[in-house]
Amino acid sequence: MNISKVAEKMALTPVTLRYYERIGLIPPITRKNGGVRNYSEEDLQWIDFIKCMRSAGLTVESLIEYTTLYQQGAATLEARKQILIEEREQLKKKYQEMGETLERLEEKITNYTDLQSEMR
Repeated sequence: MNISKVAEKMALTPVTLRYYERIGLIPPITRKNGGVRNYSEEDLQWIDFIKCMRSAGLTVESLIEYTTLYQQGAATLEARKQILIEEREQLKKKYQEMGETLERLEEKITNYTDLQSEMR
């Protein structure tokens, strides 16, 4: 699949896909004659994984490290696992912080609702 079709399917721009490849966020893409990128189903799954991890807040740096290790093969399984464990812990902290913030917002909204009811 060419870059335009992948960009449309993955809701990214071709520029973003080229950037991800250039910085090592996704593995190098196989090319056809003339240097045209030819994305495989595995490439699409990788892009989907990166999008998911980025939207969850994982750092570009840790994902580049993960991708680099992935390309080195099975000998890096433990190191890749460790990256994911560390990122999971960071996400848990963020999740807790967001939960606490949500509770405070709910309290504030309830207070305003109560104040408005009293004023009527």
